[in-house]
Amino acid sequence: MMTILLQAAAGDSMMPTLLMFGLFFVFMYFVMLRPQMQKQKKEQNFQGSLKVGQRVVTTSGMHGRIAQIHEDGVVIETLSGKLKFEKAAISREFTAQRFPDSAEEKK
Repeated sequence: MMTILLQAAAGDSMMPTLLMFGLFFVFMYFVMLRPQMQKQKKEQNFQGSLKVGQRVVTTSGMHGRIAQIHEDGVVIETLSGKLKFEKAAISREFTAQRFPDSAEEKK
């Protein structure tokens, strides 16, 4: 009789623990994962919408104007010449801060 009560008590205490873990994962999804995924999506949309002549800033801080767009990257014209960069090296955030007129998001 005593073992049955102990097993019942152990089974009951498992449900709140599982519920707590479930709530924790839901919380982590909405606080950390979802905003990061949205930021990545905005960055990819920005990089996909680059145009020749647009002023940009790379993640390393290089300022320039897009001279050519290729499948594997872009050629940026700077004061010191033309340099080829990956599209992922162009920062939406830095470009919007430095050149707000050329980095406006389309809604």
